[in-house]
Amino acid sequence: MDISTPTFPVHHSTLSLDIEGHKTEIIISSYEDHFLVIVTQIGSMGTILHARKEEGVSINPTFNVSVTFGKRDEPMLVACARQLIEFISASGYSKGLVLSLGLKDHSVVRHIFLYFLEYCSVVLNLLPK
Repeated sequence: MDISTPTFPVHHSTLSLDIEGHKTEIIISSYEDHFLVIVTQIGSMGTILHARKEEGVSINPTFNVSVTFGKRDEPMLVACARQLIEFISASGYSKGLVLSLGLKDHSVVRHIFLYFLEYCSVVLNLLPK
């Protein structure tokens, strides 16, 4: 794991691992108002989703997830983004999320997500809030 030094204003972390025989790159960048998370097996961005926590008077938070670019017929990608923004919110961050998933096989989303949550919990503890 490599957390960047503050010489560049964007804090980021990268991870490379093998999932189901595919080299998978994960990049997490922390901007002032959102996180950019790129998970790719194809070397490019893939489907881009935007997720955010809706602020309101309700005690229970509401999360909004939309597909900005790419496959709109993959409910597992939307579910992944929703769980990730819920995880980020529960970790004490109020930032939105831009998630890019460039996967060779969309059936491995669940495996990738489990690896990612473990990695994300470590990274979020290292990034400034």
